[in-house]
Amino acid sequence: MTNSLLRKAVLVAAAFLVLLTPLAPLPLVPAQAQAQPRGAPDSFADLAERLLPAVVNISTSQNVRGRDRQAPDMPQFPPGSPFEEFFRDFFDRNRPGNRAEPQQPQRPRRAQSLGSGFVIDASGLVVTNNHVIDGADEINVILSDNTTLRAELVGRDQRTDLALLRVRTDRQLTAVRFGNSDRSRVGDWVLAIGNPFGLGGSVTAGIISARGRDIRQGPYDDFLQTDAAINRGNSGGPLFNMAGEVIGINTAIFSPTGGSIGIGFAIASNLAQTVIAQLQEFGRTRRGWLGVRIQGVTDEIAESIGLREARGAMVASVQEGGPADRARIQAGDVILRFGETDIREMRTLPRAVAETAVGRQVPVIVWRDGRERTLSVTIAELQDEQAAATPGRGTERTPAVRPSEIAGLGITVAGITPELRERFQLAENQRGVVITDVAPSGSAAERVRPGDVILEVAQEPVATPAEVTEKVERARRAGRRNVLMLVEGQAGLRWVPFAIGSARDGGSRN
Repeated sequence: MTNSLLRKAVLVAAAFLVLLTPLAPLPLVPAQAQAQPRGAPDSFADLAERLLPAVVNISTSQNVRGRDRQAPDMPQFPPGSPFEEFFRDFFDRNRPGNRAEPQQPQRPRRAQSLGSGFVIDASGLVVTNNHVIDGADEINVILSDNTTLRAELVGRDQRTDLALLRVRTDRQLTAVRFGNSDRSRVGDWVLAIGNPFGLGGSVTAGIISARGRDIRQGPYDDFLQTDAAINRGNSGGPLFNMAGEVIGINTAIFSPTGGSIGIGFAIASNLAQTVIAQLQEFGRTRRGWLGVRIQGVTDEIAESIGLREARGAMVASVQEGGPADRARIQAGDVILRFGETDIREMRTLPRAVAETAVGRQVPVIVWRDGRERTLSVTIAELQDEQAAATPGRGTERTPAVRPSEIAGLGITVAGITPELRERFQLAENQRGVVITDVAPSGSAAERVRPGDVILEVAQEPVATPAEVTEKVERARRAGRRNVLMLVEGQAGLRWVPFAIGSARDGGSRN
């Protein structure tokens, strides 16, 4: 038998042995321990059929004074379209004000916009985005059967971009209910229904791509991100889970083209429900107010104040006479816990405070002087002018002292003189030590600029360059890698950590 035939015989025998060998039993896993992920549905048709009647189109109009209403409107093209510039030139040349003919008085015209919404109460309560109805003289709600109803504004909230409308009708409307957005997970299936580009009743499906997104739209950002197709006109429409509950309100998209690229954002229902309930009851929001300005805690800041990890919200200033002031919260405190909420990052605190009932007494844990302290604060109501309030300034005057370079920091400071006050346009009652020069190659160049004023070093007030130098040296002797300074300038009032260099890097020269 040749070697080739021998090899074939061996392979055939091995194959038969494998076929005849009994399979080892697989280990049994208790049913309760097995994961039961919910797979993709065979169809969304039943769910869509049930939910579509509760989703409405929002049509608004307003009088706008501008070009003559007889002038045609320029077609809308995606940004960067080659047709955009051509049509803009054509319409600019042919508008009445640009043609060689007698000028006609400008007439008001009706500007219209479209959006989406959904019914939350069969009596006629409709939720949408504030930006959908902002500035409207007339608001109409168009039901799924094309019935048009005039709507009245119950209330709106610019900070969360939510609005509540009411329509009056003899018929019983189909309503949907809110779900718990905190229970939704990344990867869960979602359904979006709305009015993209005025088409109405459009259903798209996708998953939750991320949670807790901060897209810099407001102080209470808590967006769900989804890849379900969301386009212009979807604003105010619902984002449903597979139980048919509203877990988000579609609000924004990220798109360089103006169309969906799979990055859409919806206001989380748990944030929206509180706002909607207040709008229904009061016609406005009643948010809690603490009376502090805060900033994030970086690794450098945490090290400089003896905090083991970067967490919490650092108090930059306290509003005089506000709830925090009365509770003896101080600038430089780091708020670690507010009531039942752990403050892991700065943006958690504004929402926790805003959702607290006005008049409620809340325990607050702060980090101060290297240890935790528990304070009690009574929450007041946020007013518009309080939200914009700036911290008061002291009236003490600092002595005129010649500029001093702070060893290892790359900054030169001086007492506030009339000349420096005029040079840097400082207020008459400005206190602290002014930064007159910043070394271009040092780390300070990225954090401060000439004209910024140092108010505190290591959470202690300073009035002269000598005091700044002394406190920096004290931190260096204590083995700190960073020293924290409270700085006021064009960027506002903030805590800035400075890396402490060796004294050999430079000395104080008076």
